[in-house]
Amino acid sequence: MAERTVTVGSRVGLHARPAAIFTQAVARQPVAVTIARPGQEPVDARSILLVLTLGIGPADQVVLRAEGEGAEAVLDDLAVLLAGDLDPVG
Repeated sequence: MAERTVTVGSRVGLHARPAAIFTQAVARQPVAVTIARPGQEPVDARSILLVLTLGIGPADQVVLRAEGEGAEAVLDDLAVLLAGDLDPVG
């Protein structure tokens, strides 16, 4: 299983628009991806409702996990996405 710890770069965390952008990107991936706060149970990263329940704020760390062919590359791409500001307007 591939794993990445990422610091969320969005200045509003993973709320509303940033969460939607992230979950849509995950849904396009060929492998299942989970997201969690360090030390907590992971949730399906394709579900905007589950991602929102994590209450991830700006500069919070999250753990991404994926398994299967291409998991490393998928997590690399998602880590870059999460580290950026997903809500530049506002």
